[in-house]
Amino acid sequence: MHDQAGALLLPYGPDSGGESTGPSPAQTAPEPINLVGTYGELELEYAAIRKGCLLVDLPNRAVLEVTGSDRLDFLNRMLTQELRPGKAWLEPFTSVGSFWLNRKGRIDADLRVLVLPDRILLECDAHAAQRAIDGLSSFIITEDVTLGDHSQTTHRLAMHGPTSLKLLEAVSAPVSGHAVGSLMPGQVTIIKLAEIEVIAERNDQTGEIGIDLICPTSGARAVYEFLLQKGFPHEHVHERAGSTDLSASIRLRPGGWHAFNIARIEGGTPLYYIDFGPSSLPAETGVIDNRVSFTKGCYLGQEVVARMHARGHSKRKLVALLADPTTPRSPSDPDDINDPYLAGMPQPVSGAQVLPLESDESVGVITSSTLSPMNAATAVCFAAIKNDLATPGTKFRVPAESELLIMTVQPALRTVPLRSRQ
Repeated sequence: MHDQAGALLLPYGPDSGGESTGPSPAQTAPEPINLVGTYGELELEYAAIRKGCLLVDLPNRAVLEVTGSDRLDFLNRMLTQELRPGKAWLEPFTSVGSFWLNRKGRIDADLRVLVLPDRILLECDAHAAQRAIDGLSSFIITEDVTLGDHSQTTHRLAMHGPTSLKLLEAVSAPVSGHAVGSLMPGQVTIIKLAEIEVIAERNDQTGEIGIDLICPTSGARAVYEFLLQKGFPHEHVHERAGSTDLSASIRLRPGGWHAFNIARIEGGTPLYYIDFGPSSLPAETGVIDNRVSFTKGCYLGQEVVARMHARGHSKRKLVALLADPTTPRSPSDPDDINDPYLAGMPQPVSGAQVLPLESDESVGVITSSTLSPMNAATAVCFAAIKNDLATPGTKFRVPAESELLIMTVQPALRTVPLRSRQ
């Protein structure tokens, strides 16, 4: 369907000789997965995230299922997050982020843990799914726990933008869980879309409302087309200026990786296999505070995590860098010099070195970058740099095309106002 619609498809995963959306996983990882890059209108797709709703297909995400009476206790002893019964967010229909580590404290999987009344779902990158299944299964001895990989029988979609919840509330039928119209971050509900049962999780990644959808693979296309039909404005712009049609207020567009990537960098959301990965320690990710509990009991890899926490820092840290907007530019027309969109600030590429102002000795590397519409089209990057240099306000030089941009460490990974609590 995407191909017939003229979408630009990109390979996600191991290097296949073309552009990849992220670093290559280990050689044992599955074959690359085709993602929609864009439908050819990137500016409109990005605008949908900020003003309407962007519908994204995510075949690069996997869903694991954990069942059995000991499932919560078992996962609490395995994962970095506190899953002890009695925590408010551990009630059924809640979700939380967590790491699954190996014995050396390295991250084998970055998980979303969805607690449902009769099971727990672990949502993760598709290339980390088998490693998570194999690792967790090896620790099941006498516990009543069963792990299953549902990646082939379930499919992942997502909606990002301020009108996402309004659309779901208008077109869905409730099954169980929280009311979809008032779904808050970290809450889960089950609804029906096009007569198909869908699990919806509030997971804000762009600074706007974000809804992750898990549906049966057999019904994925029907759900996707149903949301398009209900939310995409089909009439001409001048005709819908005063329209009462639902789509006129929702302003949904189908979109892809490129628009989401811009918005998630602005929103301060690093991704596994891109900004950190299997060789990373939790303290190096920039998201340790919402993945790791420092008050719970033992879990695999805890000694390494605790030792680094006691020491106060790791060797490197993920930070956000924002380019100085006064950086000299080279517009094709001198009259464009005051327009950042037309002047064309150069964009650093992933893998570019981070250099101090006073020397050419690299102190870090760019992991993700974009030209941020919410920051006057200046360059914004995630960078893994030496921890003792990761102080907000510190300036670095970063190669970008034929220039060296002056970029400053930001107080947080997010560089846009948080509007996602609406």
